[in-house]
Amino acid sequence: MRTPRGKLLLVLAVVLVVAGAGWGVSTQLRSPADEAAVRKPPRPSLVTAPVERRKLVSTVVVSGTLEYGSPYPMSLAGVVGGSETAQRATRAPRRGMIAEGAVVMEVNGRPVFVFSGKVPMHRSLLPGAKGADVKQLQRALRRLGYRTPVTGVFDQATIAAVSRFYARRGYEAQQPTLEMRQRSDDLRRAVQTAQEVLVTERKALDQGMDVLPLNVRLANARRDLKEARRALGSARAQDHTTEDEAKVEAAESAVRTAEERLLTAERELAQASATPTPAPTSTPSPSAGAPIEPPADTRLLELRVANAGADLAAARSALKRVLEEAGIARDKRLTELEKNVRSAREAVVTAEQTLRQARQLSPVRLKVANAQRDLAAAQALLAEFSRTYGTTIPPGEIVFLPKLPARLHRATVKAGELVDRPIATVTSSTFVVSGSVDAAEAGRLKTGLKATIEPEAGRTVPGTVTSLGGRDAKGAVPVMITPASMKGLKKLADAPVTVRVTIGATDKEVLVVPAAAVVTAADGKARVQVETAPDQTTEVEVRTGLAADGAVEVTGDLKPGDLVVINSA
Repeated sequence: MRTPRGKLLLVLAVVLVVAGAGWGVSTQLRSPADEAAVRKPPRPSLVTAPVERRKLVSTVVVSGTLEYGSPYPMSLAGVVGGSETAQRATRAPRRGMIAEGAVVMEVNGRPVFVFSGKVPMHRSLLPGAKGADVKQLQRALRRLGYRTPVTGVFDQATIAAVSRFYARRGYEAQQPTLEMRQRSDDLRRAVQTAQEVLVTERKALDQGMDVLPLNVRLANARRDLKEARRALGSARAQDHTTEDEAKVEAAESAVRTAEERLLTAERELAQASATPTPAPTSTPSPSAGAPIEPPADTRLLELRVANAGADLAAARSALKRVLEEAGIARDKRLTELEKNVRSAREAVVTAEQTLRQARQLSPVRLKVANAQRDLAAAQALLAEFSRTYGTTIPPGEIVFLPKLPARLHRATVKAGELVDRPIATVTSSTFVVSGSVDAAEAGRLKTGLKATIEPEAGRTVPGTVTSLGGRDAKGAVPVMITPASMKGLKKLADAPVTVRVTIGATDKEVLVVPAAAVVTAADGKARVQVETAPDQTTEVEVRTGLAADGAVEVTGDLKPGDLVVINSA
């Protein structure tokens, strides 16, 4: 049961609710005149902005990513090891710093080394190989302490250094594979077989019945030549033959006999001339003196002397004639023997030529020629193979990078996967910001411009524009900015950043107005409208300067705080 006071409160509450509802309905109801007044547009007014005095900086904003610089894809130039089997990673590349001579990964249990060099690995390095890549490898080995001459030839000294380098890192340099060893044995056996065939065919040619008579003829001709030369030599060693020698001795004996006879006759004549002849016996007259003896008769003795002299002259003439005849006979005999030697020599040459022609036309001779060609071809193949046989470096076991040490940023191959693509990406240890701008903005940029990098809120890092790329398919131009300091950036790697590149700035504070406030009149001069009173303006001629971020530098009859019209009503 309610009290009178409670009833009064209830009545008052109902009255208040009814009154509030009536007031709300009345506020939503308008007359047509009121509705028209509400919808009437406001009175037009000027849109203005104040003139400011400040430094003006023109920038180009680049949105990019903070990442390690100089990314370089690392690929293998070919197979690792000597086999063409599937190339499977047995040890994947690992992130981190890599130095020269380091093992980047393993493929089929074989190592992949990294060296510094600008010439990429592009072939297997075989014994005797020459080129800039070999010289580059030799320089790398020398930097690592292996003494090898830098000749540009993959010679035995370089092979020895490579073998020591592999061994020190727990591997063995690539030796000839089983297939290559079998190939070497096959080539050697081919040479031996060709030699045996050639010996057999030559023996058959030498013993062939088709040229046997010619061989006999040649042998006889050679014996005749030998005998002719021996006879000629013997004749030259003797002055006379036995017959001529007997004749000479007989003639000489006749001369000696004639000389003896002449001497005997002359001696008898001399004695006869010295001894007086006895006179006839008579009684000497006492009155006469000694008897006178007549001279001796020497006519017979003189005749004997004359005959002996004639016999001596005749004997000497006969000796001379015998000697002349013996000399003529010797010369004739030597001439005949020399002719025999020439004839024998000609017979030998003729027999040799006949035998040679017969052999050339012989089927056995053709077999010998073919065997010689086969042997030469087998020897050439073996020599060519031997020049490149031995310790080698497969093309995939060395990777040359332009600069070391480097940072292996990302591995793209995992252990157990086939190596059929780039294995990793290497970078330098410094950071860069990679971004892009549209072609219009890129025209305002150039390398060397200063920039401000904003890696995180409240922090900035100074930098420099280091490169501009070419326009891509979307019309964007790649831009690279290098920070001046790398401190504290490691934890922000791969994070998005904003870069503001300063393309111009005023040296001091200048008057600045919105760019929309500047109007170029028909006379080509720039002007602004300055509000002098509400809804009243006056034109002021200005000269424009640097523009940046929608504002422009101006000089003229303006002062800070003046209101310039941006868009008149």
